[in-house]
Amino acid sequence: MTTATLTTTEIATGAVSRLRGTADLVSARFSPSWFTPVMGTSIIAVALMTLPLGNTVTRAIAALVWVLGAAVMVAATTAWVLQAVRHPHIAASHHLDPVRAHSYGAPAMGIMSVGAGAYLAGGQFLPEHVALGIFGTLWVVGTVIGLLSATVIPYVMFTRHTFESDGAFGGWLMPVVAPMVSASTGALLIDHIGEGQARLNFTLALFAMFGASLIASIILTTQVWSRMMHRSVPAAASVPTAWIVLGFLGQSTTATNLLADHTGTVVGPAAAAIAPKLAVAYGVPVMGFAMMWLVIVVLLTRHALRRGMPFTMSWWSFTFPVGTCVTGASGLAAHTGSTALAGLAVALFALLVTGWAGTARRTFSRAKGHVANAWASA
Repeated sequence: MTTATLTTTEIATGAVSRLRGTADLVSARFSPSWFTPVMGTSIIAVALMTLPLGNTVTRAIAALVWVLGAAVMVAATTAWVLQAVRHPHIAASHHLDPVRAHSYGAPAMGIMSVGAGAYLAGGQFLPEHVALGIFGTLWVVGTVIGLLSATVIPYVMFTRHTFESDGAFGGWLMPVVAPMVSASTGALLIDHIGEGQARLNFTLALFAMFGASLIASIILTTQVWSRMMHRSVPAAASVPTAWIVLGFLGQSTTATNLLADHTGTVVGPAAAAIAPKLAVAYGVPVMGFAMMWLVIVVLLTRHALRRGMPFTMSWWSFTFPVGTCVTGASGLAAHTGSTALAGLAVALFALLVTGWAGTARRTFSRAKGHVANAWASA
């Protein structure tokens, strides 16, 4: 009896020790890019809630996808915290890597997307105050991380990194697009901010983040275009990052739509009546360029696949940027009544799900392999 008890205890102790060792090894490999699956999964829930053909079934699916996205966020955050505790030297070095540094925008956008999903999709089964509390908390956390990434990462690029004059790639957009996500998702919070100066200043902050992100994104997008013109197509492994341009285009369109819908109590009835028209005047041309860019990057990706494009975490660029175009097209469809734009939103959502399915399958397979190797080595 005693022997059996000791054996069971030893087995349990060994299992715990191996679990700790596995977690230690896995967390050592963490990088901010691990939040890209959070972005790519949670945007499906958000996009599904905005589609013009929403019904009980789609809303239920959106809630389930949101739960999955939230679970992935918890896993990524846990790995991030473990790395900061167990491997602080690694955690402190990501921003010095000229490629990895740009993925600091991913935690910000992933966290805010889960927050928005809690409000839009999770609110179906969560008490309203709980859903709103989760949303508000994650929006604040994501916005702080996003503003830090949008300022610190360019500063590090200017002072620490060295690039060729034509070395731009789509990943450079990741840090500076994060404030645009703050502007679009923050618009949903305007009605929940106390009236008066608090609501006015909050709304002005959203517009300021919109402008900062828009101008920086335009500057970087022209550099990406120039780089492709002067050095032909990038290496096959970096082609997926070209899809990130869609992110700022779709997200800025989404932001203008949502700000137009939720700023009525701030700008007054006269301006509120004009706001949707301004959103359409901005969004339709931008969505036109987004669709042109989409065709270009689809052709580039086809070209890269023929050259043996390897799987990397950059494949998640096939998801979130497309999802922002879904929400942008849905918002334009709501403001114009256009069935063509509604159809475009549905078609883009199908592309989003297709990109997610292929990328998630490969990511899960790779993650399973890493965990198995870590378990064997622990």
